[in-house]
Amino acid sequence: MTSAIAEIPGLTYRPDYLNPDEQARLLAHIDQQTWLTDLKRRVQHYGYRYDYKTRKVDENFYLGPLPEWLNPLAKRLHSEGYIADLPDQAIINEYEAGQGIARHVDCIPCFTDTIISISLGSACVMVYTEIATQREIPILLTPGTLIVMQGESRYEWMHGIPARKSDVLNGEVIKRGRRVSVTFRKVILRG
Repeated sequence: MTSAIAEIPGLTYRPDYLNPDEQARLLAHIDQQTWLTDLKRRVQHYGYRYDYKTRKVDENFYLGPLPEWLNPLAKRLHSEGYIADLPDQAIINEYEAGQGIARHVDCIPCFTDTIISISLGSACVMVYTEIATQREIPILLTPGTLIVMQGESRYEWMHGIPARKSDVLNGEVIKRGRRVSVTFRKVILRG
């Protein structure tokens, strides 16, 4: 796995960033909140709502500060140097087995250089695709894994999760269950 990560400049990969107790507490808070169902998957927005149709976020989409149960994790990521500015936007995605997300680059004019995602629940394979060559590199995301996309990994690689019920990586079949991702970003507000 380390060699695959090294092929994607700017990608930081920390398995077991959250221990099982931290993961369980975070999932419990998430599951007490209201899910939006306007996509093929369930989502929650905090800080600012991201508009998927117009692919933008602005001051009119402000929902308020990150909630008390999520803010300590945002502060931890900032204090540990994973992101230069304290994140002010979070999106939580739920993926049931068979669900995925199309490959994409997070909105460039909407968010700063750093995109952070933490995986909870089931493992899955995220596929990184280099835009210039279309070369694909699969990365296993296990529960508690932290990924940080900066620089080339943020702007020159797309990332996505194929919609399937299991993944095959290095000859091993990895069955998917319910996976929840928590993505932190810093919004760029344009005047």
